[in-house]
Amino acid sequence: MTLVSPAATLGAGAETVKAAAAASQGAPSAADSGAGCKGTVHLTLDTGNMSQAEAIAAILRRHQVKATFFLANERTPRGDFALDDGWSAYWRARAAEGHAFGSHTYDHVYFREAPAASRAAAPVFLARPQFGANAGRTLRWDGAALCSELRRVDARFREIAGRGLDPLWRAPGGRAPAAAMQAARGCGFTHVHWAPAGFLGDELPSETHPNERLLEQALSRVRDGDVLMAHLGIWSRREPFAPMLDPLIAGLKRQGLCFATLATPAVRGRP
Repeated sequence: MTLVSPAATLGAGAETVKAAAAASQGAPSAADSGAGCKGTVHLTLDTGNMSQAEAIAAILRRHQVKATFFLANERTPRGDFALDDGWSAYWRARAAEGHAFGSHTYDHVYFREAPAASRAAAPVFLARPQFGANAGRTLRWDGAALCSELRRVDARFREIAGRGLDPLWRAPGGRAPAAAMQAARGCGFTHVHWAPAGFLGDELPSETHPNERLLEQALSRVRDGDVLMAHLGIWSRREPFAPMLDPLIAGLKRQGLCFATLATPAVRGRP
């Protein structure tokens, strides 16, 4: 099985991120393939609050672009959660369209280093779930606990979408201790960060980071091999960034950049 090359740390620079993207062998969509491609970029979408999920799906269909979704069971404006039965049709449709899917941890868990004394006997780290039974609590986790959390998303996605995840994950906030990174690799999940230019800024305040400025910035900075990151909805942003994905994709295509997922054919077919 060929995997995306893992970054040594989550604070990876542009070259490390590009190397990870280059190692993926996910094929561009039919609309993106051909001699006109001068490079390839990878659009990734974290669940967020799902308020823009349908709008983003429509944009991807219109441009025939395949993205890589990172799933967590986050609360939505409908009062439910992103992996509840009410979202099954949405995820089945995205799976049928040929997108790729990774784990964002089931309960959207944030990670940080454990005190040195705690790490003396075994590699442990601190985990703070945002949702679920342990929401808001700081827990001591080992590798087995992290692997279980990543696989919870896989099991649930199989139930609602009829297929498992690709062996990819992204830590909420984009950061986790080295022990967590190593543990995730040990159970088959490779972390995917994003390029500095690929941070689309959809979680920043729209008052200080208006959509037009974020769009212009991305169009001028994104380059071949970059991993782009946005969300399917953000609670705190007054003016959703999602509509800007339409001119962003169109603009990057005009520059000769094509889109591909971060999943290989071998990964897609894993049991």
